[in-house]
Amino acid sequence: MSVTLDLPDAAATTALGEAIAPRLALGEAVLLYGPLGMGKSTLARGLIRALAGPDEDVPSPTFTLVQVYETDPPVAHFDLYRLTRPDEAFEIGLDEALDTGCALIEWPERLGDDPARALGPDRLSIVLEEAGEGRHATLSGTGSWATKINAVVEGLNV
Repeated sequence: MSVTLDLPDAAATTALGEAIAPRLALGEAVLLYGPLGMGKSTLARGLIRALAGPDEDVPSPTFTLVQVYETDPPVAHFDLYRLTRPDEAFEIGLDEALDTGCALIEWPERLGDDPARALGPDRLSIVLEEAGEGRHATLSGTGSWATKINAVVEGLNV
């Protein structure tokens, strides 16, 4: 299943992250695709703050590569932009993150041509792209996320 949403501003992008958060389960991955400046970090911040609380400091892990949040379920926020080889994702703990919680991954294309090889079957992919003054977000899911996308859309009240 796939659905495309209009995100007219940063608040709508944050709201999408907030709608995804309560549906996350152990071992799942959320993959954020899109060029620089499309709102990947804004969406991630909305998701993490929905789980950790509105005052949680959520810096972009661009330089640290991964930031772990002790939420329920635990979330590891990865920024793979600076990786040069797909196997580097395992060196920074991607497999452990999926064993003990969830993974929120910016720049998942750095995992190679087949991200399914590195991740479990339960994945939500979000492609963010420019749409006039705002953005479009195309959500597609595999495994458990094939059916949870409807609940995300309903959670947005659009």
